[in-house]
Amino acid sequence: MMNMDEARFNMIEQQIRPCDVLDTTVLQTMSDLPRDAFVADEQKALAYSDIQLPIGHGESMMHPRIEGRILQELAIVNEDSCLEIGTGSGYLTACMANLAKDVYSIDIHEDFLALAGERLAEQNISNVTLAKVDALTALDSTQHYDVIVVTGSIPEYLPLFEDMLKPNGRLYITVGTAPIQHAMLITRTNDGFVRSSLFETELKALAGTKAKSNFVF
Repeated sequence: MMNMDEARFNMIEQQIRPCDVLDTTVLQTMSDLPRDAFVADEQKALAYSDIQLPIGHGESMMHPRIEGRILQELAIVNEDSCLEIGTGSGYLTACMANLAKDVYSIDIHEDFLALAGERLAEQNISNVTLAKVDALTALDSTQHYDVIVVTGSIPEYLPLFEDMLKPNGRLYITVGTAPIQHAMLITRTNDGFVRSSLFETELKALAGTKAKSNFVF
């Protein structure tokens, strides 16, 4: 039987640290949280592997090293209110919840939300609100957050969620079409927005944004 504690340690030391994730708070969060608790029973042996693990509906968990980079770039602190667009397995949700004041996480798949809710409860995480919401058509854009994470990609950069950031708020999003995509960090300042390209990655398109010619918001 696989030793999950050892697998988690190896994930940190062999995948996440070598990807320049050195923030001690992020590393501790990912060390403490059992990633195998957020996958199906038949996938537990792969929970700490350097792969995009399928979770249904054509969606996948991100590589652990990418999740680590996201958490490090966002520099979440315990006063932050976060919005996660795309709950998925609930693992990144849980990581954010352990760092932030609260997390509002949305998804279009009811079964993802139901499973994530069960998994978060099992980890005694109670500062997450889950909701079935289409981010492109039904998200309440009058709400504001310190941190916004989009777990799907968009084909070209448009300021879809920038105005929902509080002052000094940070937004993570992946931009481009496979095989050329890059992660972006957008920070709201007193003078507007600072948009930085972080690293190359590959992520499935956010539902409703696949074809450039049909991209409407």
